[in-house]
Amino acid sequence: APVPAWVPTGCRSGVVEVERSVTAVLGQDVVLPCRYRAQEQEQVVQVTWLKRGPGGHSAEVAVLNRQHGEHVKEPYVGRVQRRAGGALEDGAIILRN
Repeated sequence: APVPAWVPTGCRSGVVEVERSVTAVLGQDVVLPCRYRAQEQEQVVQVTWLKRGPGGHSAEVAVLNRQHGEHVKEPYVGRVQRRAGGALEDGAIILRN
């Protein structure tokens, strides 16, 4: 297959690690894990969480940005927060209640 012009030949990207499923208990907090195993010289600048709805439609839940911090969309304000500080290679969030 042809290699797009903007991707150097031999360039390797990291791996996104997520759980295939997460079990939550009604009324309790749940951690939604997401970790990026970066290759050398890579740095995560933004993580976007989406909720997939009926018919494949996706709605934005939260954006975690290295420079601008976290931004949570309604109706998740007050219910979603980043689990860890520091580098965005750990982009996990906590969904409250």
